[in-house]
Amino acid sequence: MNSANGAAVVVGVDGSKPALKAVRLAAQEAARRERPLRVVHGFIWPLLRVPVSAPAGAPPGSGLRQQAEELVAAAVAEAESAAPGLRVSGEIIDGEAAAVLLGESPTAAMIVLGDRGLGGFAALVVGSVAIQVASYADCPVLVARGSPRATGPVVVGVDGSTLSHAAVDFAAEEAAVRGTRLHTVLAYTHPASSGPGDMQPLVYEESELRGEEDRVLAESLRGLAERRPGVPVTRAVVHARPVAALVEASREAQLLVVGRRGRGELTGLLLGSVSQGVLHRADCPVAVVRAPG
Repeated sequence: MNSANGAAVVVGVDGSKPALKAVRLAAQEAARRERPLRVVHGFIWPLLRVPVSAPAGAPPGSGLRQQAEELVAAAVAEAESAAPGLRVSGEIIDGEAAAVLLGESPTAAMIVLGDRGLGGFAALVVGSVAIQVASYADCPVLVARGSPRATGPVVVGVDGSTLSHAAVDFAAEEAAVRGTRLHTVLAYTHPASSGPGDMQPLVYEESELRGEEDRVLAESLRGLAERRPGVPVTRAVVHARPVAALVEASREAQLLVVGRRGRGELTGLLLGSVSQGVLHRADCPVAVVRAPG
């Protein structure tokens, strides 16, 4: 795929092992899409009024700025090793990590980051930077979760919302550049409910429910064969909770794609409950796609 506008894939680094994992993933993604890679480090210390240069007489490389330059250089070298021939640049930008990456998002093709960084709380499976960036970025966000795989499908969660259409299109593009199939998953739950007063519990016919969800999935995929004629598409409609169904599908996937918020999500959440759930539990990298506009 040729890059028409030259937008780069951006990866955030902090010197942690999850960040280097993200660098390798970002380098492969940029190479597939024939885009440059920007390695970015949010350098918070000037905002805290901490001296960043080495004091007089200190050993070489002991200043905070020098250490930041070294970790960016190491990340650039890691990217070049992961994807030889890739155009890679590195930059230190003063600011808090999430704010710096969000500032990059309007002009980035994609932002890639590790699921946790330095200083993350052990109880947090996904770090606060990943959650903040995935919640607010103006571009797709790819989080280096689980096990990297060179085989398997791209999996996308579908629920019939406008956002899920955007997720399907992004996932189909990913399947195209990876040369693999697109596996679409629609999971539904319909617990029995009772009416007011003496009304009898509502009875759901499973065949009718499944038929309706089949129609929702078919509508979400309308026109996809014309837009992506070379991408094989498989479908799964399952009676299960969406997070559980998508996590299960992630065990053999190269990539799992979800929308930032789907049908029926609570608007007070930074991310929808499904997006949050798969970020915490998926067994492969997860891409979070924003709604159009």
